[in-house]
Amino acid sequence: MPFKFRPLAVKGVYLIEPEIFRDKRGFFMETFKTLDFGREGIEFTPVQGNHSKSARGVLRGLHFQTEPHSQSKLVRALHGSIFDVAVDIRKSSLQFGRWVGVVLSAENRHMLFVPRGFAHGFLSLEDGTEVEYLVDSEYHKESERGVKWNDPKIGVEWPIKSPTLSEKDTKWPALDRADIFP
Repeated sequence: MPFKFRPLAVKGVYLIEPEIFRDKRGFFMETFKTLDFGREGIEFTPVQGNHSKSARGVLRGLHFQTEPHSQSKLVRALHGSIFDVAVDIRKSSLQFGRWVGVVLSAENRHMLFVPRGFAHGFLSLEDGTEVEYLVDSEYHKESERGVKWNDPKIGVEWPIKSPTLSEKDTKWPALDRADIFP
């Protein structure tokens, strides 16, 4: 199998380590395979790919889309590194409000699978960091939502105190006031 799937502390979120084949020419790796993901119980059919480039200290998130346009995401760093975070925002979940964070980098080639019902965000740890993520539902502007990146009730331990944020990301509500999943 070309992947090692490591379940993280919040159920449904996986750190995925691809098998990397290296030789004098460089390397080769698979980044997604429906059959292998399905064997792990991950139902994911990508329909859109997104790519961003960020300076060091840029934080993007915490974002999600409401039903019926919610998204699962498969995230990886193509260049540089990020601190990648998933927060369970399903009110009915026993893990509601819990978060996990991992470092994804061009060096480690790890990926993070974030299921539907989670807010997602990442902090760029290096200048010129490029991130690619696949989603299983197209972007739908009217369904776009977010949660305050530094909500103390969630308590994400970001490795920076004053990130660079978009105007939109400065205005998201706290988790207890957000339009989230039942």
